[in-house]
Amino acid sequence: MRCINFDKEFERYVSAWMKEHAKEYRNYDEMEAAMPDVYEAFLDTPVNWLAGAKPGEYFGQFDSGKQLVNWMEDYFKQRIPVPDMLLNRIAELGLEAEEPLMNLLRKEKATQEIRMAAVTLLREIDSVAPLEYYIGLQAVRGEGEDELADNALDSLASMGEKAVPAMREALALCSPDGQEALLSLLSDYPGDENVFQTAMKLFHARRGRAAILADCLGKLGDERALPALKALAASEETPYLDYIELRSAIEALGGDAPEREFDAEDPAYEAMRSMQ
Repeated sequence: MRCINFDKEFERYVSAWMKEHAKEYRNYDEMEAAMPDVYEAFLDTPVNWLAGAKPGEYFGQFDSGKQLVNWMEDYFKQRIPVPDMLLNRIAELGLEAEEPLMNLLRKEKATQEIRMAAVTLLREIDSVAPLEYYIGLQAVRGEGEDELADNALDSLASMGEKAVPAMREALALCSPDGQEALLSLLSDYPGDENVFQTAMKLFHARRGRAAILADCLGKLGDERALPALKALAASEETPYLDYIELRSAIEALGGDAPEREFDAEDPAYEAMRSMQ
């Protein structure tokens, strides 16, 4: 399928519109404020470069999820901006687009950008088909940023309780970073002993992540975490920002946080004090 650069066509439309309507506006800011309406007019105007179709309706004539997903992939490969109207049409097709999106997600040669788009669209159509794939991305997480795994984690969150049993089962098989990622979701579903014990183990092992893991322990609601939380909150080595999160977790569990004194040597404390 031909990959038309809708962005460039809109730029041409805006250029012509500005020449025609420039005198109607006092300054550039006023013209910029009119852009949403100009864009809507662009979408609703029949054009020759689409054989008389309207840009906003062009992709609506296609009903094949496979065709549209392949088309989206071609846009990425040719480095032409993917039209929002194409993405919206794929989402409108719902589960009709699920299988081709899953095939694209698993495609070995697919770029990170393409996979990210597939994950986002699968989430928009409320698909649970990639559940195991998403958990697998968490299992092998390493330190540092991982946009694809983060996007997949957002999708696991959107699946709600449907994803909980599989995440609990996979917890022991994940890397520490993967466990932490899954705990950020599983802590919203307290009551599982293995989840609690994993959170406690990570809390003791990953002091540099104390704030995040304390938040998980607070949400899990198990008072057995209080001694460890209080001990770290009381430590002179615990910085101010970590102390704040530890205190919140302690209070969420019904405890009283130890009082601490901070000084200007803690940059975060000094910054917060200067804002008061």
